[in-house]
Amino acid sequence: MAAGRLSREERRKIRKKRIRKKVFGTTQVPRVAVKKSLRHIYVQVIDDTRGVTLCAKSSVSPDIVEFGKLPKTQVAALVGKKLGEEMVERGIRQAVFDRGGHKY
Repeated sequence: MAAGRLSREERRKIRKKRIRKKVFGTTQVPRVAVKKSLRHIYVQVIDDTRGVTLCAKSSVSPDIVEFGKLPKTQVAALVGKKLGEEMVERGIRQAVFDRGGHKY
């Protein structure tokens, strides 16, 4: 790596800080934070005023793992659907999306 050049991860962290300045979750409209690794995806619904995770789902959750060997995109869609159902059960109708420095 050339001197003065930032790695991909360092650039992502800079974008993440810039996004978090603007995105803030409240009790009525919490923040949905997504963390993705090469193998799994993790999603949390966070109330930043209290600093509490309201609900969370991931590709390693027991209700998701039972679907076996699906492609990662289908697993991610399933995680999002299950999280949405849980949010509706808890009375959460709106949320702000924190993409964590990633494109989407």
